[in-house]
Amino acid sequence: MLEFAATIASALNIKTTQVEAVLNLLNEAATIPFIARYRKDKTGGLDEVQIQQIQEQSKLLKEFTERKTFIEKTISEQGKMTDALQLKINKAITIAELEDIYLPYKPKRKTKAQTARENGLEPLSVLILEQKDIDVVAEANTFITEKIKTADEALQGARDIIAELVNEDATVRAKLRKLFEDTALLQSKVLTDKETEAIKYKDYFDFSEAIHKIPSHRILAVLRGFLEGFLRMSIAPLEEDGLELIEKQYITASLNSSVEQVKKAIKDAYRRLLQPSLETEFRTALKTKADEEAITVFAENLKQLLLSSPLGSKRILALDPGYRTGCKLVCLNEKGDLQINDVIYIHEANKKYDAEYKIKELVAKYDIEVFAIGDGTAGRETEQFIKQMNLGKPIFLVNEDGASVYSASEIAREEFPEYDVTVRGSVSIGRRLMDPLAELVKIDPKSIGVGQYQHDVNQFRLKERLDQTVVSCVNQVGVNLNTASKHLLSYVSGIGATLAENIIKHRNEIGKFTDRNQLLKVPRLGGKAFEQCAGFLRIKEANNPLDGSSVHPEAYKLVEKIAKDLNTDLKSLIGNESLLKQVEAKKYSTEEIGELTIKDILNELKKPGLDPRSELEQFEYANIFSMEDVKVGMVVPGVVTNITRFGAFVDIGVKQDGLVHVSEIAHQYITDPSEVLKLNDKVQVKVLEVDTARKRIALSIKQTQDAPARTSHKSGVGSQKPVTQKDLSELNLNDALSALKNKFKN
Repeated sequence: MLEFAATIASALNIKTTQVEAVLNLLNEAATIPFIARYRKDKTGGLDEVQIQQIQEQSKLLKEFTERKTFIEKTISEQGKMTDALQLKINKAITIAELEDIYLPYKPKRKTKAQTARENGLEPLSVLILEQKDIDVVAEANTFITEKIKTADEALQGARDIIAELVNEDATVRAKLRKLFEDTALLQSKVLTDKETEAIKYKDYFDFSEAIHKIPSHRILAVLRGFLEGFLRMSIAPLEEDGLELIEKQYITASLNSSVEQVKKAIKDAYRRLLQPSLETEFRTALKTKADEEAITVFAENLKQLLLSSPLGSKRILALDPGYRTGCKLVCLNEKGDLQINDVIYIHEANKKYDAEYKIKELVAKYDIEVFAIGDGTAGRETEQFIKQMNLGKPIFLVNEDGASVYSASEIAREEFPEYDVTVRGSVSIGRRLMDPLAELVKIDPKSIGVGQYQHDVNQFRLKERLDQTVVSCVNQVGVNLNTASKHLLSYVSGIGATLAENIIKHRNEIGKFTDRNQLLKVPRLGGKAFEQCAGFLRIKEANNPLDGSSVHPEAYKLVEKIAKDLNTDLKSLIGNESLLKQVEAKKYSTEEIGELTIKDILNELKKPGLDPRSELEQFEYANIFSMEDVKVGMVVPGVVTNITRFGAFVDIGVKQDGLVHVSEIAHQYITDPSEVLKLNDKVQVKVLEVDTARKRIALSIKQTQDAPARTSHKSGVGSQKPVTQKDLSELNLNDALSALKNKFKN
């Protein structure tokens, strides 16, 4: 892989030595989180994104090299390799260029041109290509045989040979490819009699957009409609532009009968061979590009969701709301252990009193500190029921996307074999409030629902990127070695599923870990795995205080030396900012541990084991509970639940998220909502449009700055004052008449 270092460095605008360092470390089975955190001095401080890019570029270059080698071998075995051809191959810098060069030598099914050659028509094609002013029909008559009955058949065969020649011309294909890139349009039309069935694709019934401008979500929408049999689609530049480009390459004489035949062959080559081939190539390329962007959107959202603010260790009463089947509830202790489960019925008048009594009894018995309520069906109503009890405990609505997937999973059955899915789901809601990361790693990321068109993209690539995201988040936060589940441990650098299980078994045998070095006694966890994982695993109240920090064991002696030089011990040094400020990183720099790593160590020692996630803030929705309560012109609080390239979805507490189109997010021009918004952001939104039939709510963030203030932030927390019905009636609904119609581009 090192032979690619200079090429990768040039592409990513970094130093060759940095790329070489990363490739060497990857060859040594180092993980990306480990390289980014603990090998900064070798890589020059490259972050995870850059390291990931180096790894991916290396894979692409390897694939290119392997394909180039195969093509050279195949052509050489055919005895057709020449110095000029080898030079062309050596100059190729993309797979597409290689394939264009290889096309004439590529084994293929019998073509019209091959049949024409077998019928002895190649000399006629050569004669026509000379484009002399001759009687082509007379010449064609000389090629009539038992197989070629007429002059027209002879001319058709000659044109087939010329068409294949044009199609296999690498220069023509390269120029046409550039024409496609610059001017091709992606067009779609609804199929006849499919208008009713295809109503969700209405925006694409008669659609056209340049492929160099079209955003990923529209590509994926058209492709979905096409694959479902509702839309007809095409990707092509103007035909006359394509023909003109080829004719400039092949027409060398003024119009005569030979030139007419060449023009016919060119048109046939374009329509039958080149245009379909390049359309397929560009459809694949557009799909790949759209996939990557959609996957990136999903990965960005997933990262923000996984790094959501944790409540921490609290005694929680968690409710999974329901109407007919009742509200499933569980009580959890500070560790997330299940204490008791039950069912209450709060939506039946004759059972409300019993429900209230049960809640109060459990709050007292288990010293409950917080309520966690799933935000699905009946979530808001359940929240109101608990509020009116005035128990003085914080209430949190918890996003329950994926909770049902977890509750029916093998992981849940393993954790709670004696309980049914309803109990497992309630536990998941409570634990998700405590620590979103620890709970969400148990769920397939695709089930969490924070992407765009995630079911349409390359599923292998999606899984790869989402797994990378989970790994990155887990290692960024760090893991408590004595409380982590095997599912959380499996994402720690260098561990994986088997070692995670072995760690849990060993932990059960010894009671708890008191020293990171005890990891070396875990079966199959050798020196390399220890090197990769040790810094990301925390042991609270360990024998060595550094075991509770992100300082890697390989740097313990250096920290001890720093403490000794400052005439103090480790315990006194950790957290002592005034002492740590006296340390000069350069003074302790060695070949093994350089300045960048030492600066990281000093920062960590100031606040050891600090959770990088922000503190959880309480939030209140307005007093609206269904789409029927939502009126145009309202200004209400909401929470950002999903970010796409075309806009952000905001939960305003009515079971149907509203869409803030990218044009309605900020007064300044932005192309990507993530420039100004993050998942779980608390925002004020103005209702622009309500389409109950299509279950769509159009919202605006930027227009709230000009609208009457109807909500306010409470001091110190992220909660909002609810909007009352009186407030709503006072809103100037005329404001909405001039509001721009939000365009849903999904």
